[in-house]
Amino acid sequence: MKNLILHIVFLLSVNLMLSQQKQYPFQDSKLDTEKRIDNLLSLMTLDEKVQALSTNPSIKRLGVTGTGHVEGLLGLALGGPGEWGGKNKEPLTTTTFPQAYGLGEMWDVDLLQKVAEVEGYEARYAFQKYHRGGLVVRAPNADIARDPRWGRTEESYGEDAFFNGTMTVAFVKGLQGNNPKYWQTAALMKHFLANSNEDGRTYTSSDFDERLWREYYALPFQMGVVDGGSRAYMAAYNKVNGIPAMVHPMLKNITQKEWGQNGIICTDGGAFKLLLSDHKYYADKYLGAAAAIKAGINQFLDEYTEAVYGALSHGYLKEKDIDAVIRGDYRVMIQLGMLDVSDENPYAKIGTGKDTIDPWKTEAHKKIALEATQKSIVLLKNDAQFLPLQKDKLKTIAIIGNRADEVLLDWYSGTPPYIITPLQGIKNKLGNNVEILYAKNNIDGKAAAIAKKADAVIVIVGNHPVCNAGWANCPVPSEGKESVDRQSLTLEQEDLIKIVYQANPKTVVALISSFPYAINWTQEHLPAIVHMTQNSQETGTALADVLFGDYNPAGRLTQTWVRDITDLPELLDYNIRNGRTYMYFKGKPLYAFGHGLSYTTFKYNSIETNSESISKNGEVKVTVSVTNTGTKDGDEVIQLYVKQLQSKVERPEKELKAFQRVFFKAGETKNVSLVLKAKDLEYWNTAKQQFELENNTIEIQTGSASDKILLNKKITVK
Repeated sequence: MKNLILHIVFLLSVNLMLSQQKQYPFQDSKLDTEKRIDNLLSLMTLDEKVQALSTNPSIKRLGVTGTGHVEGLLGLALGGPGEWGGKNKEPLTTTTFPQAYGLGEMWDVDLLQKVAEVEGYEARYAFQKYHRGGLVVRAPNADIARDPRWGRTEESYGEDAFFNGTMTVAFVKGLQGNNPKYWQTAALMKHFLANSNEDGRTYTSSDFDERLWREYYALPFQMGVVDGGSRAYMAAYNKVNGIPAMVHPMLKNITQKEWGQNGIICTDGGAFKLLLSDHKYYADKYLGAAAAIKAGINQFLDEYTEAVYGALSHGYLKEKDIDAVIRGDYRVMIQLGMLDVSDENPYAKIGTGKDTIDPWKTEAHKKIALEATQKSIVLLKNDAQFLPLQKDKLKTIAIIGNRADEVLLDWYSGTPPYIITPLQGIKNKLGNNVEILYAKNNIDGKAAAIAKKADAVIVIVGNHPVCNAGWANCPVPSEGKESVDRQSLTLEQEDLIKIVYQANPKTVVALISSFPYAINWTQEHLPAIVHMTQNSQETGTALADVLFGDYNPAGRLTQTWVRDITDLPELLDYNIRNGRTYMYFKGKPLYAFGHGLSYTTFKYNSIETNSESISKNGEVKVTVSVTNTGTKDGDEVIQLYVKQLQSKVERPEKELKAFQRVFFKAGETKNVSLVLKAKDLEYWNTAKQQFELENNTIEIQTGSASDKILLNKKITVK
């Protein structure tokens, strides 16, 4: 009888709890989203609505628990140099991948989506098990790296709008998941728009014409919204054609009305006060606050409350203006399942089991970190098959350089659960069979001395991603980061390479860097060079795998590497037609966009299309026959470019429109299918204010890089 009474009491308490949970219509997950938000707004006080303009849209009185932001360009950041986990908190380790620039160099859409899935899962896990972080992830960075001097080049996938958009879509989909109703996390893209100079970014204007706006700078963001499903982005610090981005009409008129963006639009950190202090755009902060909210901003990343209340009291702003924008915050919260009971949302179960192992400790996540790092490595040069090094033919090897025994984290990194430095990775690879000599530099002639003794030398050099200095300071001219653009493209450590090469010509250079360098002397003299980016927990293992032939590299560059800083237009010249990127550069680059070598060789046999023409809203399947003609298994990145032959408007020399990374066994032939879409051939007609497909002839070009076109075919555009 006692057990029966206890059971009845338990059932009554559960029913009471459920009735309290479903006290209001906004708590009904079966109700239309907009009706739920209507009800929620009707219940909120003005103070609660103003509070919802922060990154925390929680309403304690109504039982609404929202979620804030977390950084995530290269893995979930709850630690690292930026102390993202909290300045007085112990960092929470998370799986740490190569910088976004390196993730781009994989040219692997499927793997990038898996990387983002890992990050999204870990964000949910940390939020729900450890109550750390948030579910709105500030990633990916959809900005375009139009100039290698840009201090934040490391955060961008590359210089091509279509490529960046394709990678942005993959990352958004990975973060948000594939559930039809709920998101794993929300992808918040950065930084809208044309934010690719650091020096003066808080007051300078990025100026360009309407066609470049539509066809280049905005395209990755448009793809992220329309194709990827992102419903959150961050407005940039800079002006766009004279108007500060955070109050620009483009936020509402284009991203919302045209693209369908209806979620979060936030400022950048501290951007609101910059409207007055740096941009000097408004007479007072009340006018600034009203303008930002009316433009579409619904989350501020700095102090705003006094300004908003002032705007209300002065009549610059009405409560309905706040209602209109914070709807977007709650659309995202509903999509994340924050307003629903947890058993309705499959992602709500992550991290809640008693026996759950922290995901960053699992072999599955370590494996994806290693694979991404291996795939990100670009073989820039390999004369006379110098690489891979043959372990069984080496007795002594010299490892030299300031990046040999460290893995450097950047400002947006988290804290990895472990790191493997290049030196450690090489030691792990060679074991006790080879004597390893190490010198960080040539003090007392040590580097030259050990190079002379060695059968082969590996020089490991590159930049420091946070410049080993204060916030806005980079003492080394070729280094850059957020808030500092690079003043030089010259690798200061190239003199060390010269000394080592003089001592022993059997030297390979591993350049671990966040951006391109004009390594002309090294390219001319050294037999082999590889490039990879900073940050991965598996840096050393992946590099050793490539250097010693256990992994055949197939990374590709995503930016034009120029020979000299004088090959570049002025940094603030945003008109890329003035000789910028592979599409308009007139000179001969050191390394072209799409460049990257392999330990095997490939032959492009034939190109076929399933149609001789393409029309509005249509597509053409392009089939390329490729053979691995070498003796090693390996990947090839098949790249498809388009050249417009009869356009009435100025077009690029060529434009990337499809690509695929494909694995081939030695001797294997495959027919690789790439899809060319008519919408990707359109240009923006400024007179008609729409994208338009021209009657034209185009040349489809395929090959292994933008400067290595091996097959082409012409088709008609109708």
